[in-house]
Amino acid sequence: MQDHRVGVIGGSGLYELEGFEVRERRSVTTPFGQPSDELVLGTLEGREIIFLPRHGRGHRYSPTEVPYRANLFAMKALGVGRLISVSAVGSMKEDIQPGHLVLPDQFIDRTVARPRTFFEHGIVAHVPLADPVCADLRGVLRDSADREGVTRHDGGTYVCIEGPQFSTRAESKVFRSWGVSVIGMTNLPEARLAREAEICYSTLALSTDYDCWHETEEDVSVERVIAVLMKNVDNAKRIIRRAILALDVKTPRTCACSHALKNAIMTRSDAVPMVTKRALAPLIGRYISVEDPEES
Repeated sequence: MQDHRVGVIGGSGLYELEGFEVRERRSVTTPFGQPSDELVLGTLEGREIIFLPRHGRGHRYSPTEVPYRANLFAMKALGVGRLISVSAVGSMKEDIQPGHLVLPDQFIDRTVARPRTFFEHGIVAHVPLADPVCADLRGVLRDSADREGVTRHDGGTYVCIEGPQFSTRAESKVFRSWGVSVIGMTNLPEARLAREAEICYSTLALSTDYDCWHETEEDVSVERVIAVLMKNVDNAKRIIRRAILALDVKTPRTCACSHALKNAIMTRSDAVPMVTKRALAPLIGRYISVEDPEES
């Protein structure tokens, strides 16, 4: 399967990049239901790009309700090999000011109500997730931020909470004691599923507030988040555009993300139900035959 396309998941306005030409809006049905919205397919100076608003146009899905599996499966099925996730986050460190950009390289999962794997119904896989962010893709985003003159923080831990409420003050202080950099509600299980789908994944985390731990700043609110986020979106667009143009999408990927399933599927091929094999064909077709021998 070709994986030369670049995917972007974030707000519905992110596809408004300078030079981006929309070719199609496609509705996709997956074994895990429909994605958050239609996928916007187009090109940027010859690069094929796919955009998807994570919460749907009009922000219809809460962080818990986002159909993460359908979103990632659709990206994989349409040939996405590299995925840029754009997310609003709260800062958990004094030096990460609202308006700054963070490129996390680690995650802590505090979600409790979300399916987190594609592998069920007769098939088991254990992908490595020690380094959940693709170092190659993150490096391109870092260099692109520097070239655009955007203040960024390289590396750090993103703690993902269930939401949709913001943290209590006690929770915020506990997360601070863990040494995390930012707090958000959407990057998990997104990063887990990207690894299972052998998609390179990296996050542009847009700091909008200091959560509620900071003694001299206002507590986080929707109004503050939106106000700072709108200023950050233009920076994100410029970085995404530069990063996409810098990616060598024609050369096969060599990072660990590109073959994460190679030794991860534990179930014998003949023990996997045919219906499961066919449903997961875009994910497992490199490793397990999805053809029924009785039909050949």
